[in-house]
Amino acid sequence: MTVRSDLRNIAIIAHVDHGKTTLVDALFKQSGVFRTNEHMEERVMDSNALEKERGITIFSKNASIMWNGVKINIVDTPGHADFGGEVERILSMVDGVLLLVDAAEGPLPQTKFVLRKSLEQNLPAIVVINKIDRSDARPQEVVDNVLDLFIALGANEEQIEYPIVYAIAREGKATLDLSKPGTDLKPLYDTIVSHFKPIDVDTEGSFQMLVTTTSYNEYLGRMAVGRVKRGKIKIGDPITLIKLDGRHVASSATKLFNYQGIKQAECPEASAGDIILMAGLEDVQIGETIAAGNNPEALPAITIDEPTMSMIFSINNSPFAGKEGKFITSRHLRDRVYKEAEANPTLKISDTESPDAFKVAGRGELHLGILIETMRREGYEFQVSRPQVIFKKINDQVQEPYENLIIDIPNNSVGVAMEKLGSRKGEMKNMTPLSEVTTRIEFLIPSRCLLGFRTEFLTDTKGEGIMHHVFAGYGEYKGEIGGRNRGVLVAFENGITAAYGMFQLSDRGRFFIIPRTEVYEGMIVGEHTRENDIAVNPCKTKHLSNMRSKSSDEALTLEPPTIFSLEQCLEYIQDDELLEVTPQNLRMRKRILNNDQRMKSEKSSGKSPLKMSIG
Repeated sequence: MTVRSDLRNIAIIAHVDHGKTTLVDALFKQSGVFRTNEHMEERVMDSNALEKERGITIFSKNASIMWNGVKINIVDTPGHADFGGEVERILSMVDGVLLLVDAAEGPLPQTKFVLRKSLEQNLPAIVVINKIDRSDARPQEVVDNVLDLFIALGANEEQIEYPIVYAIAREGKATLDLSKPGTDLKPLYDTIVSHFKPIDVDTEGSFQMLVTTTSYNEYLGRMAVGRVKRGKIKIGDPITLIKLDGRHVASSATKLFNYQGIKQAECPEASAGDIILMAGLEDVQIGETIAAGNNPEALPAITIDEPTMSMIFSINNSPFAGKEGKFITSRHLRDRVYKEAEANPTLKISDTESPDAFKVAGRGELHLGILIETMRREGYEFQVSRPQVIFKKINDQVQEPYENLIIDIPNNSVGVAMEKLGSRKGEMKNMTPLSEVTTRIEFLIPSRCLLGFRTEFLTDTKGEGIMHHVFAGYGEYKGEIGGRNRGVLVAFENGITAAYGMFQLSDRGRFFIIPRTEVYEGMIVGEHTRENDIAVNPCKTKHLSNMRSKSSDEALTLEPPTIFSLEQCLEYIQDDELLEVTPQNLRMRKRILNNDQRMKSEKSSGKSPLKMSIG
């Protein structure tokens, strides 16, 4: 065995928006990764356009810094549980974790999720209490909450002996003592090097590496990313790819790279403990083992939690099909979703009875929503169904996924929030006052009961409420729940909406579109004030005549429309509706577009038929 005192491999884990990527920016700046005159973008590790727009980390990424002769490989991980598969894979590459916790918000559901994963792998931790400069910061209380969390998750005595660093990541400051303000991140660097001990590795054994993620280079093709578990590897060495089904594929390492700062640098060789990228394996997949060509031995596969939610992706069959997208056929759609599943093992794809539709299962709405948004930006045009939770049969009983839900709300909204969540079969677990005006409430609630709740929750709390949830496990099926409590306005015919027609319907509900919008029969254009759906004609224009009157010539004033985001559309639609996704538009529609056919279908199914409105 060899002691690698020159290397530390760490992951930074935290809840969403607790400052992981901002801390990495500061670590880069103060370790000399960037020259003093070199421009550095904010949140440099969030390289994906969606990550920069949403301000969250979606994909795990690698980088490295040097500190006093020690190379620190850093992995920035997603904080949202929907991308937990990224966390589970990455933790197999590191020897310790930095757990970031907001000094005001304290541990939240995703904090518990990522910490549990690291404790299961017996990884030591350093706790960083971030944002201690917040006006509502309560660092000492949060330190106690973190200790309670470690104990609740079954941490052993060694894991509980973690150091605590207090930080202001945005300003690049850290300290080990709250009474002594920090000036830089030196205390954090020193704590990383001292607390995470040098690792013992086997550099003499035959080569082994587990593929934890994949990358793509336009010149070299697909590259495997992982940590060298055992032995050494040089460029040109013969290797064997051990597939998930046990097959062996012979090849050679054509190129090797490691991380220097945020860049990939070519290296002639690597040894046990190094995190590298390897070219030469076009068909490599996550979870497979790359081993020495003369002595191939497989490593244990990565265990990843199963998906909890699914949707049906199908080709667009609306009257506007093919007008806005570049990739519109079922072959395009099939190739794209199966390709995504190769790079993201938390996604499960399966065929359906229809050759034009595919079942896509993932960790949650956000997980699937990111895939949909990515595909529409790539030029794909398709339609998706309402998300459905995945039920399981355990001991001959049907069980459904549950979520741990935490809401921070104003005190005057506590009553209405508890009433709404109670009607959605939520079970209150704890209630804690955070301040004189804010209360934190914890619930255990079926995952399907949260569909469509976020928009309603923000309305009830006047935009001041904050909610977080994370998968808790499977439990007893809670029976049927009510759906959307209001119907929709459905376009009665194809055409272009007119301000006059929409004004005449303004007392029927609120619109999701503006005048001069092209619509088709069966497209959802607004929300009804009552529970039933009605067909309306927003394309009706004013009757022209040579007679004039003061009342008829008055300017028409319309209420501003409600414009939904992708996630809001997915929450809003019901089982008899679909979301049409194109690079330019999101359109909610009925599955059956023709009004007469839809009325007949609803009558035969026992539902209240859609009513007609002349408008």
